[in-house]
Amino acid sequence: MILLVDLCYEKESLSMYEFVHPIADILMHSGFSIEIRHYSELARHMPEKYDKIILCGTALKDNYYAKQISSFSWIKCCRTPLLGICAGMQVIGSVFGGRIVPQQAIGLETIEIIRESALLGEPRTIEGYHLHNFGVTVPDDFLLLAGYDEHVEAFKHKNLSIYGIIFHPEVRNRWILDRFANL
Repeated sequence: MILLVDLCYEKESLSMYEFVHPIADILMHSGFSIEIRHYSELARHMPEKYDKIILCGTALKDNYYAKQISSFSWIKCCRTPLLGICAGMQVIGSVFGGRIVPQQAIGLETIEIIRESALLGEPRTIEGYHLHNFGVTVPDDFLLLAGYDEHVEAFKHKNLSIYGIIFHPEVRNRWILDRFANL
């Protein structure tokens, strides 16, 4: 079972249909079972009972999650494979000591994968769809997988299966979701 965490400002917001449901549809079409929970519900539904966890993105102007970082303290103790997409990457980075920084990007951009990983594969260039006003710095104990220090596209924890990507694989790179689900 894969847990999809809705990071939108409120439970059942319309943004959930743009940023959570497409990921759910892709994974279910690939044969995976999913459950969707709003981040405010995680105290009642321990994330450890899931096989994988994905922190989904939010709408361009929705950065309420950034004011609620303490709600995500469970991430530091998480041993379940975890993927943060866009806002989810910002949450992971912030929990581990990175900084959320201004970094607006809208539309298709070239992404330089600089380090081989189970999630993104070998170094090469791909295109990814971006929709964000903020990015995040690479925290200590993380490796830069794609992009560069001033424009982080993807990172991974050095020892744990915790990944973050700033672009939206549900739009252009669905294979990333399949790779994560099959880790």
